[in-house]
Amino acid sequence: MTKISVRVDQENVTDDVEPRMLLVQYLREKLGKTGTVIGCDTSNCGACTVHLNGRSVKSCNVLAVQADGGVVDTIERLADDDGTLHPVQVAFRECHGLQCGFCTPGMIMQSVDLLNENPDPTEEEVRLGLEGNLCRCTGYHNIVKSVLYAAELNKRGANA
Repeated sequence: MTKISVRVDQENVTDDVEPRMLLVQYLREKLGKTGTVIGCDTSNCGACTVHLNGRSVKSCNVLAVQADGGVVDTIERLADDDGTLHPVQVAFRECHGLQCGFCTPGMIMQSVDLLNENPDPTEEEVRLGLEGNLCRCTGYHNIVKSVLYAAELNKRGANA
């Protein structure tokens, strides 16, 4: 076992973990962060995307020990303490950027990172920025619309 200390969704956590435990397993099984979805276990789908030290990562491709000393943010902490949704969450709701919802947590986390890097993307830049996340329902058009709308909301400083 290896002892890790990590800040997850603004809470400091110290745990003993198996050195081979994936970050997605740690978040779901040890911390109960089930909003982080296990999709493919091969890093192809992106459903497990979280932020590690401010950047999006596929948590099925990161060992929990690699997050030691780091900061992890999941979909479960994206909304404000008072329940006010993040602009990307608002945009996904308003633009129907989800169908079955399976890919949604990863898509939203990747979209937040994309908009942090490029606050005013073109449609092509959104498509390129999300290409590592798969939607099995083929809802890409509304997902792209959602990200572009979230960029507009961010410019206006609007939430829900």
